[in-house]
Amino acid sequence: MKVLGLITEYNPFHNGHKFHLESSKKISETDYVICVMSGNFIQRGEPALLDKWARTKMALTNGIDLVIELPVSYVLQSAEFFSFGAVKILDSLNIIDSLCFGSELGHIDILKAIAEILLKEPEEFSLQLKKFLNQGNSFAKARAKAIVHYMGQAYSEHYIQDIVSSPNNILAIEYIKALYKLNSDIKPITIKRYKTGYHSLEFKDEIASATAIRNLIQKKKDIKAIKPFMPSSAYDILYSEMANGKCPIYTQHFETTILTFLRRLNHIELSAFPDVNEGLENRIENAAHKFGTLEEVISAIKTKRYTRTRLQRIMFNILLGITQNKLNTFQTFGGPQYIRVLGMNSKGKELLKVLNQKASLPIIIKPSSYKHSCNPLLKQMMELDFLATDLYSLYYPVKDKRIGRLDYLTSPVIL
Repeated sequence: MKVLGLITEYNPFHNGHKFHLESSKKISETDYVICVMSGNFIQRGEPALLDKWARTKMALTNGIDLVIELPVSYVLQSAEFFSFGAVKILDSLNIIDSLCFGSELGHIDILKAIAEILLKEPEEFSLQLKKFLNQGNSFAKARAKAIVHYMGQAYSEHYIQDIVSSPNNILAIEYIKALYKLNSDIKPITIKRYKTGYHSLEFKDEIASATAIRNLIQKKKDIKAIKPFMPSSAYDILYSEMANGKCPIYTQHFETTILTFLRRLNHIELSAFPDVNEGLENRIENAAHKFGTLEEVISAIKTKRYTRTRLQRIMFNILLGITQNKLNTFQTFGGPQYIRVLGMNSKGKELLKVLNQKASLPIIIKPSSYKHSCNPLLKQMMELDFLATDLYSLYYPVKDKRIGRLDYLTSPVIL
């Protein structure tokens, strides 16, 4: 039995995802596919366009056998934390043979070499990094220079800089680093991203990024325009969710709530959250009282170091109460504490039978069962997932859908 692991968001599932999934299955010669998927919020610091159960159904109808939720405490973090959380879950299953991910580069060897350098931080690399930083280079440029120097000029600075600054390459390197940290037997495989980039707004043939699709839906207000860029089953699910008043959901829906939290907290309280340091807490406090929209607040405090995506993650960490101390505690005790099943098909049911014997973390199918756990960290982490769903559901377009405790009321998707 060969099992492939994927780390996904499927926001929404589109033809590019289908290409990656089919290519991954072919390359890995797998029998089963398990994906770890972000829940109701995504790593770039935004709510998902449609909820985790609808996106789970999209995944299952297009070739995924088992969908597992990545805890929100790991979703809304840097690429390093996000990747570690997802890889930790896959590794804890103890049945995954390979992990396949997209990258702009498409060559695994150089990604593995860079990942090893960044993980081990050998003395010569660290010295060169410090030297280039002292010369006034940005961190990204100094890091690229230090990598080139350490690798003996085998590659140009421009080539390395391009690798370590491209979104999918960054995640790819972090996935590999996480595998190394965990001393995992899972084999990393990469596939070159097909036709459009991660943030691209272009449409090429029938391929478009999730960003482009979300923007088109928001702009056109008519999802028929995105039909050519999604598998028919995924499009039908999206259409149904919109018709039922459960999507789309965007960051601006949370604007007033987030601004309320920002104005309630002072700079000392703000400094408790991930990535809020070096005076950023003062800038957030001042901007929150000076401006009346979230866009204005973010624009006022955005810099090269504090990018829009990074600031958006901070805003949603504040909303959900995910502090740096909580993250540190989770990491100290090994990362994610459970395997939360969101959905499965018939092959996924077969996998669950094996996982019940082999997984090293508890498998959660009925969320209410978490109350019986003796692990306080498991409870704390899962309650953050529940809170994320409760707040997310407040912004379903149709008011009757905005009920709480959906994690208790919604069974895993079974196809």
